[in-house]
Amino acid sequence: MTRPELPATGTGLLVLHALRCGGAAGGAAGLARLARATGLGESDVESELIDLAVVGLVTHMAGDFGGWSLSDTGRVVDAERITDELESAGARAAVTAAFDGFLVLNPELLDLCTAWQLRSIDGVMTANDHGDPSYDARVLARFVEFDRRAAVVGAELSAALPRFGRYRTRLTEALDRAGSGALEYVADSTASYHTVWFELHEDLLATLGIPRWG
Repeated sequence: MTRPELPATGTGLLVLHALRCGGAAGGAAGLARLARATGLGESDVESELIDLAVVGLVTHMAGDFGGWSLSDTGRVVDAERITDELESAGARAAVTAAFDGFLVLNPELLDLCTAWQLRSIDGVMTANDHGDPSYDARVLARFVEFDRRAAVVGAELSAALPRFGRYRTRLTEALDRAGSGALEYVADSTASYHTVWFELHEDLLATLGIPRWG
């Protein structure tokens, strides 16, 4: 059986891989989320997705909970193309070293997100209702300090493979929005700092061919 080819445009792989990382648990992603991930306009993303659907690499489900998702073939083709990109660039060693730095930071990011969503009151853990601006400000300050160190890993990744630079842009945007009062950009939206970090983690695993579980 002949495997379908990606459309000729370079953005086809960009959109396909964004869908792989944004729908890592097998879920679907909408145009707005994929546009943020790729830095492309929604109309350009939609055009690429239609081309990818024609060759059987993605599927679309209508409805409130629908969206675009990878087909099984699309997942295989994405893995092959991303591996080819990594090897052609001679970037495996650099990306692996940066991933080691990411893994050092990852537990701290998870702890920060927990501190943002939960807090201890009289020794009892309870949901953070964000009614205490001083508490939120302290946690956000820790995010800012964390982000300075995360930027080093981001610079290493974008130097190895330029497409990783988009994560740095998105993390900065999320933190800036949170600092301006849009608190959902910390951990409670598909454009939040936590979500972008999660997608970066998925991208690193996919790029290096490392299974998330097992």
